[in-house]
Amino acid sequence: MNPLMDVSRLRNLLADGRRTVLLDVRWALGDPHGREHYLAGHLPGAVFVDLATELAAHAEPRRGRHPLPAPADFQAAARRWGINDGDVVVAYDDTGNMAAARAWWMLRHAGFAEAYLLDGGLAAWRAADLPVEQVAVQPRPGNVTLAAGALAVLDAAAAATWADGGLLLDARAGERYRGEVEPVDPRAGHIPGAVSAPTAENLDSSGRFLPASELRARFRDLGVREGIPVAVYCGSGVTAAHQVAALAAAGYEAALYPGSFSEWSNHPDLPVATGPEPGRPAPVPGGNARGGEGSVAL
Repeated sequence: MNPLMDVSRLRNLLADGRRTVLLDVRWALGDPHGREHYLAGHLPGAVFVDLATELAAHAEPRRGRHPLPAPADFQAAARRWGINDGDVVVAYDDTGNMAAARAWWMLRHAGFAEAYLLDGGLAAWRAADLPVEQVAVQPRPGNVTLAAGALAVLDAAAAATWADGGLLLDARAGERYRGEVEPVDPRAGHIPGAVSAPTAENLDSSGRFLPASELRARFRDLGVREGIPVAVYCGSGVTAAHQVAALAAAGYEAALYPGSFSEWSNHPDLPVATGPEPGRPAPVPGGNARGGEGSVAL
């Protein structure tokens, strides 16, 4: 199912009176002011979602920086956001959906089919000259019933052997993949056998996802083929969800490794590779390649 919804379609849904829950997932590592950004202006009726406390359990080094919450805890959060069974849910942020994709993936993983990302996020809404509001929305609690397991996930053991028969994509910035920098995790580099696929390259300059045909070409260049299982990881399982969404928009299914490199690098017994992929030259210093998570690790 296409994970994206554009502003025009969202406006029509709202005008038609279809029950639609809007989730504002304003979050970035090193910026604790997501709620303040939300209060400064958000889509009318949107509910603020705290990624660190509602889309993740407490960080544990051996589970990663953003381990998945227990299914019961996530269902309780979704009900606080006012979600009922049968609703449409549209998540967005102001960073190209890098954070909002976590909410989208978790809802889909929990079996909630009508979950989408607002393509272009808040910037696209503003570009259409649509109003925002500055009040904290307190919805009536919902009754949604969620489970877990609708989407494929990997643990560290599966990630260790995934490249033997499949394609493992590293969604972080290239310099982190190569081990040139590592701002937060205990070791630098990547999971052996993984292919560098920076998440930011899924987007155009306005923060919208590339057209499906361009995404398909991008992923085929990275080795995605029918019949080859694909999995994605990043720093802590947040922007990897964005990569899963981009793959879905291109017509491909992919598993997600929620613990990602923040979990992997905290296990000294697990190997870490550095340098460019075999057969690919390192980029020229000072080049203009776009990164994935860059210095902001998710």
